Amino acid sequence: MSVAIVLYTRDLRVHDQAALTDATREYDQVVPVFVFDEVLLREVGTPNRISFLLDSLRDLRVSLRDIGGDLVVRRGDVVTEVARIATATGAQTLFVGEDVSLYAQQRLRRLREHLEVSVHNTVTAVAPGELAPDGRDHYRVFTPYWRRWRDEPRPAILDVPARVTLPNIEAGRLPELSELVADQPSPFVARGGEPEARRRLDRWLADGAAEYDAARDDMAADRTSRLSPYLHFGCISANEVATRVGSTEFVRQLCWRDFYAQLLAANPDTAHEDLHAHRHAWSEDNDALARWRAGRTGIPIVDAGMRQLHAEGWMHNRARLIVAAFLTKTLRLPWQEGARAFAELLVDADVANNAGNWQWVAGTGVDTRPNRLFNPLAQARRHDPNGDYVRRYVPELAELRGNAVHEPWRAPLASTAPEYPPPLSRVA
Repeated sequence: MSVAIVLYTRDLRVHDQAALTDATREYDQVVPVFVFDEVLLREVGTPNRISFLLDSLRDLRVSLRDIGGDLVVRRGDVVTEVARIATATGAQTLFVGEDVSLYAQQRLRRLREHLEVSVHNTVTAVAPGELAPDGRDHYRVFTPYWRRWRDEPRPAILDVPARVTLPNIEAGRLPELSELVADQPSPFVARGGEPEARRRLDRWLADGAAEYDAARDDMAADRTSRLSPYLHFGCISANEVATRVGSTEFVRQLCWRDFYAQLLAANPDTAHEDLHAHRHAWSEDNDALARWRAGRTGIPIVDAGMRQLHAEGWMHNRARLIVAAFLTKTLRLPWQEGARAFAELLVDADVANNAGNWQWVAGTGVDTRPNRLFNPLAQARRHDPNGDYVRRYVPELAELRGNAVHEPWRAPLASTAPEYPPPLSRVA
């Protein structure tokens, strides 16, 4: 009997999962594996992401059992645990999805020291190294990448394998949340898993996708897909979403995701360092940073975004731009502080997107307009004209009607919201 291992990382699904599909086609027995990596648990194992991850793994195990297999679960060093499974089962080949962080690249090199490794594109719509301009190994400007990307033929969406045959091996149990993290997740964090991802996509395609181009920046309407956490963990494939969604603007957002992936793959230091040097010295203001993180800046549209993040582990994309610009352009605090806060709370905060987007706003990344500004009050009036988004997440301002909620300092705060802070002095 020929045996192969499929290592799951950020591709927790059975639909359109090329590593799983090819392994089951080529080998008699397949061992689907997930390892709770002690390094990643320690460094990025936040309650929101671990809660979502556990949901996703439970559903993945059910899906694999439905087709005759199981999910083999281990905890420790990924390479060590995979090597042990290979020894126990006689497997000599590993199938794994391509990822782009420095840690993922180092992990792949180590895995190749023990096994023959077959790398598949399961995390992005277009593989990170597949597109490149003449004379370079990657793109640094989005528009030419987008032109190439949108014309790239999409592979067919793969069906679920008919059967997974597992060799004789102990599957292991999935841990409880309390065994992995000490704190509780945000109160309204989304439920993870492939079934939920597919339900959300179907529901959004039936009621919302057609309005995406016009409504995506309407913060109160909340007409976005909310698929980003499911794409981050691979509960649904980027290829399937790009194929099924008709909105050009939405697909363009998926392209940004791939763009940042190929950028990080070629420039791994940009996870923490500027792609282009910042022109001015950053400020140091721990009090301002703490107020920003807590949603207590006194600027309602900024505070609403940060409070949504704390409550849901997710934030509307327009709000992400506003709070990031406020931190880096108004408070002049380093983008790395913002990226760190997002990484702690966002379910969808993968390294490439998080660093890429923060650097874009801060003017240190791929943006060709490094002095781009996002005035928070102008943004609020344009994208939350009636103030409904702010009132939803800043309830102490609920009595202020209409767009008056965006400038509460103009209202008699002593009676309407005495507990709401005044705006930070530098933006008052």
